[in-house]
Amino acid sequence: MEEDLRELYQQVILDHGRKPRNFGALDGANHEAEGFNPLCGDQIHVFLKVSPSETVDSVRFTGSGCTICTASASLMTASIQGKSKHEIAAMFERFHDLVAGANGSKNSEEVLGKLTVFGGVREFPIRVKCATLPWHTLKAALDDDHKVVSTE
Repeated sequence: MEEDLRELYQQVILDHGRKPRNFGALDGANHEAEGFNPLCGDQIHVFLKVSPSETVDSVRFTGSGCTICTASASLMTASIQGKSKHEIAAMFERFHDLVAGANGSKNSEEVLGKLTVFGGVREFPIRVKCATLPWHTLKAALDDDHKVVSTE
């Protein structure tokens, strides 16, 4: 059963890595940031339209990177649409704990949904930076931090 679940997770990651959702620039973005992982060359640019009530109305991304990074950005953008900055901050913490925490995050599915497919990434520490780069870049965009985000 666990092997079937792992295979399903891998299929979801491969699907989003090959056919990313919300890929492309966003006209009229009022928040954006760039991220770069010098270790493997992942580059990402996150574009947001945030409403006056601080809810993400639209989100897209561009860039090039490994399958883990691209899939993470794709699933992230699908997951944060319509969420408030506060909700996204909670998701960021849960996601980071899921992929980088010693034990992963318990009961993450209720907050993270499909993003839980990245739980296995913590077994490959070098891939944690690939999975979290889109999230750190999203955080910089929401914070209007105009420095290039780096995972180093």
